[in-house]
Amino acid sequence: MAEYVYPAVFHPNEDGSYTITYPDLPGCTSEGKNLGNAMYMAQAALTHWIEYLTDKQQPIPPASGLQAFGTLPGEFVNFIRADLKDNRAVKRTVSIPKWMDDKVRETGLSLSRVLQDALSERLTL
Repeated sequence: MAEYVYPAVFHPNEDGSYTITYPDLPGCTSEGKNLGNAMYMAQAALTHWIEYLTDKQQPIPPASGLQAFGTLPGEFVNFIRADLKDNRAVKRTVSIPKWMDDKVRETGLSLSRVLQDALSERLTL
């Protein structure tokens, strides 16, 4: 898992919402209805932005420190972390009872999808 940490500038809006920008990542912006939602949206935006750069094999710019940015009254800068998971498929050998395999084939289920869903739920991802 790769970890990225970038400073984000939170701009408060009159309605209590926040606009989030990443000075190191021009064009990477988001909004949140309140501060808690803004923190969540900031992390999602950063994660998607880094995933996009990675998918397009573009360089990921280095992150600046907190002191690198001036803020206007009411604004603040906070570090936001994005964890990128390696989603490449890997082959694993699993054993299940014959009757389950027969039922899987009968119903047309994807054994891989069912296993991924079950593991995601168990691992609370």
